[in-house]
Amino acid sequence: MSTPVKPPPKQVLSYSSLDPELRRGHRLKFERRITLLAMFAGFPAVGLCAFLLWYDGYSAQVQWTIDLLLVLLWLGIAFNLKSRIVRPLQTLSNILAAIREGDYSIRGRRALTGDALGEVMLEVNDLGQTLREQRLGAMEATALLRTVMAEIDVAVFAFDGEQRLQLVNRSGERLLAQPSARLLGRTATELGLLACLNSSGSTPQTMQMVFPGGVGRWDIRRSTFREGGAQHQLLVLTDLSQALREEERTAWQRLLRVLGHELNNSLAPIKSVAGSLADLMGREPEPPDWREDMQRGLAVISSRADSLARFVESYSKLARLPPPRLEPLKIGALVSRVASLETRLPVNVVSGPDVVVQGDDVQLEQLLINLVRNAVDASMETHGKVDVGWQQKNGQVEVWVRDEGPGLASTANLFVPFFTTKAQGSGIGLVLSRQIAEAHGGTLTLENRAQLRGCEARLRLPL
Repeated sequence: MSTPVKPPPKQVLSYSSLDPELRRGHRLKFERRITLLAMFAGFPAVGLCAFLLWYDGYSAQVQWTIDLLLVLLWLGIAFNLKSRIVRPLQTLSNILAAIREGDYSIRGRRALTGDALGEVMLEVNDLGQTLREQRLGAMEATALLRTVMAEIDVAVFAFDGEQRLQLVNRSGERLLAQPSARLLGRTATELGLLACLNSSGSTPQTMQMVFPGGVGRWDIRRSTFREGGAQHQLLVLTDLSQALREEERTAWQRLLRVLGHELNNSLAPIKSVAGSLADLMGREPEPPDWREDMQRGLAVISSRADSLARFVESYSKLARLPPPRLEPLKIGALVSRVASLETRLPVNVVSGPDVVVQGDDVQLEQLLINLVRNAVDASMETHGKVDVGWQQKNGQVEVWVRDEGPGLASTANLFVPFFTTKAQGSGIGLVLSRQIAEAHGGTLTLENRAQLRGCEARLRLPL
């Protein structure tokens, strides 16, 4: 037996899948259909009138004249009806074609409310106006973006999927010491930017780089975007050398001011007392109490020398802080141990969750000792109490130390090296504490309590 052959499946064609010639044929059929419908609508009346004229006793000349007028009137109305239907559609087609080509200046006439065709014209006109305003806004935004990119002191590069340069701003041209006409289309390897473009991760990185237009340390930022459906890479390079040099110069100036202030505070009385003692030794005859004056003067010189030695030692400690040795550390045990070291005033420990961080036990202990000691010093002035505790919050552990002291008059100079409000203070404790916190990837803040008297220090460390 032979297997019956199945007929091929019928293929359904949509209007959009037809080729232009077939679609043009469909448009002509629509016009013909309108014409035929208009003629069929008037044919019964014209035929009836012609029939009545032929059988109503009129002469042949009158009959042919009236019949000719009827036919001409009938055809005129039919073609006029076709024109009134087809021409607005052609106008709409032209307007939409102009919009598709980006020309939004063409408008349709007879756009009246309360009329079906007029409502369509109104909507098409409003569409053209909206698109025109949006294009104008996009052009203005693009012009602003180009101006900003040209003026900012940051090198911006855009590469396509093949790592070929597609966009560069003025700072990028200066960095590579070539105009954009010579740079566009070249690969990242040819431009010497491959290491920046292939830097791992999307987080900002810093690298020491040498370019034709500059040598220094650069902040590298990468991101991706799409244009025309293709993925591109955006590379932004910021020169950190100048900013670092400015910060370094400011830091040196600030340090020299502090060192000069402290040295003058110690050397001025030493010089004054030394001069007084020299004058005393040169008197003839010697005063009866010259030994007592000599001992007091030498005591002042010794005291100021000891103060200067302590200052130098504090500075050396701040400059020689070693990197932390990270190991698992229980926060609860650390806080309890530090609280037990303070003997001048009981420190209340508010227990928190059992958390473990990676940290240097010695450095973090020194940090908390400084915070607790400052809190006790402040609370002893007002006979208040000190609380210390910890909590887990936003992926961090937060250790807080609260006192009931007089509070801070100003927080502007808290972390300025060698600045202190205590008579015997060195101005190193808070600076050293913040340096330890930042070395562990954390932060240290000190501020007045919101509703109660006293201060609150907060140490935040990543879990």
